[in-house]
Amino acid sequence: MKFHFLTIFPDMIQSYLDEAMLKRAAEKKLVAFDVKNIRDYTLDKHKKVDERPYGGGPGMVMTPEPILRAHAKLKMKGKKTKVVMLSPQGKLFNNVMAAKWAKSYSDIVFICGRYEGVDDRVRKILKAEEVSIGDFVLTGGELPALVMTDAICRQIKGVLGDHASVEESRIASPRVFTRPEVLEFPKSTKTVKGKKHKVPPVLVSGDHKKIEEWRKSQQKEEKI
Repeated sequence: MKFHFLTIFPDMIQSYLDEAMLKRAAEKKLVAFDVKNIRDYTLDKHKKVDERPYGGGPGMVMTPEPILRAHAKLKMKGKKTKVVMLSPQGKLFNNVMAAKWAKSYSDIVFICGRYEGVDDRVRKILKAEEVSIGDFVLTGGELPALVMTDAICRQIKGVLGDHASVEESRIASPRVFTRPEVLEFPKSTKTVKGKKHKVPPVLVSGDHKKIEEWRKSQQKEEKI
């Protein structure tokens, strides 16, 4: 699967792709990434990519030509492609969508808008779907694009190493613990007495049936 990013801040995207899980996935050739700087595709000598909107209004709008030129230069991995425009008014992204996209598409193109948005002709010409990661507004589409990429990559077999690590395929609990079994914190001082925090006894009981039951109960508790 290949992820394409059209952005005016390529370093913001690349720095995240060059770390941890996504970097390892690319090295294993399970995924591929292509980051294009929209400014490289403008004919303006000042690399300008925005203009004032028709009809007036505050702020600036990203012009269509540089984005469309950048898209035309993309080298797709396959024929099943999806173009996504990051927008707070778009469809709310979730893990079900992440799993579906991981199975359905060879290429996903993220158009990372800035300013007051992107000229709407881009959406129409590229048949892009508007998608949001939540009911809030960010200064650009780069962070949402990375959030979606991370979530989608987790669904690709081999990316996590052990596919059982994908939450839907196991009984996961939002409550997790590790060593030490008894933690004394904060340390005793003249004003604050130390308090012992213990791991739930069931987790160190060795009774796997009871452990699974506890994890299920924690899932329900989290959903309430």
